Formats: sequence, C-alpha cells, structure tokens
Amino acid sequence: MIVAHRGASRDAPENTLASFTLGWREGADAIEGDFRLTKDGRIACIHDPDTQRVAGERLIVAESTLAELRSLDVGACRGDEYRGCLIPTLAQVLATVPEQKKIYVEIKCGNEIIPKLLDEIKESRLTPDQAVFISFNAQLLKEIKRQAPKHKVFWLVDIRKDKAGHLSPPPGTVLATLNRIHADGLSTSAGGVDKGFVDQIVAEGYEWHVWTVDDPKTAKRMAEMGARSITTNVPGIIGK
Repeated sequence: MIVAHRGASRDAPENTLASFTLGWREGADAIEGDFRLTKDGRIACIHDPDTQRVAGERLIVAESTLAELRSLDVGACRGDEYRGCLIPTLAQVLATVPEQKKIYVEIKCGNEIIPKLLDEIKESRLTPDQAVFISFNAQLLKEIKRQAPKHKVFWLVDIRKDKAGHLSPPPGTVLATLNRIHADGLSTSAGGVDKGFVDQIVAEGYEWHVWTVDDPKTAKRMAEMGARSITTNVPGIIGK
C-alpha cells in the first residue's frame, strides 16, 4: 500500500483538501493526516501545535476555535495556485476517502480527543477497516483499541541504530509495548530498521509499516523487507 503523507505534500500544502485530493489522483491507496482538538471541541487537520509554519501567523490550536484557525490561509506559502487553502476538519478529510481506500488518522494530542474522534468516524460512511489510528502515544492507542476494537491501531516509533549496530528502542521493548497496548502493528522510520528487526516483529503476529520514504530505491528495499505500507510525500512517484 502507498500512503500519501499529509496528502501529496511535496507538491501541495500539507494536510489540506488540495493535498489529499492530489494524493488520490496520484493513485494512493490511503492518505495520512494529522489531527488535533480545538478550543471549541472540533477536530482540525494540522500537524504542529500551532499554525506558524503553515500559515506564517501563530495561533495555538488547543487555544483557538475552529473558526479562528480557518481564518488563516495555509496555502499561500506554496504559491498562488494554492492561495486560499484552509485547515480542514476531520469530517471534511474523511469525506474524500474513496470506497475500498483508507485513511491513517495520526493523533497529535491527548486522550481528550478520543470521544469526538470516535463519534465522527462512526458518523462518516467509512467502515472500521478504512480508518486506522496511528500515534507515537502508546497509552492513547491502548485506550482507542479498548473503545474501538474493530479499528486497527499502529504504534509509531522512530527506530535508531547506533555505531555498534544496536537498535533503540530495542526489539524486546517494542514487542512488550505492542503487546501491552493490543496494537495491530508497528509503523517505523526507515533509517534504523533492518531485516532482523522486522522479522522479529512480524514473527509475533504484528504488521510492519514504514514512513516517510520518498526515494524509489529505498521504497523497494522496504517492500522487500516486508513493509505492508509505505508512507510517502510523493505517492505518484513511489506508487509507480
């Protein structure tokens, strides 16, 4: 599976409807978006805790209403073609997902988002199989899996390898956490992983996924190692 990271975010403003739509046009099997809860209890699609990087003006997401956040232009920084792009809601992003395709919902805040998040997923036309929850926060994923067991959850981990070849976190620690939170899979950075690590994860019954890969040669190597999905900023290139 090819997953469009924040949409086709090399060529369109990340986490916007324009970027997600481009990802679908380029043949992505899934999109990945980042979501945070606003001051007024809405769910906005934005990676950072504030809007400075994407809008050139700083509003803190958790301290702002959705209307305030959507008053900012998050496309102008990418040129006139995307001027006027706004921060979308979760519901708007879910509505772009075609039948038989998926969305990876990355949760960038805490457990306070869970009730609203699960309600909006239920209200959408998506099946449980189409919406996958991902996060670096293992405890949050455990709670989501408890409340929504039909949905898959993947724990995000940035695997690093030191000069001696030791992985951090080590495979034993990773497996213990996956078991404790009842995860369905592990999603890692590409740089530190090796075939031995992947084989240990898969042998215990977990899926392995990888992010963020924009080089076709690396993508091919990750697929050969057993990646179930590859998240990329350039789905039109990696998917070929």
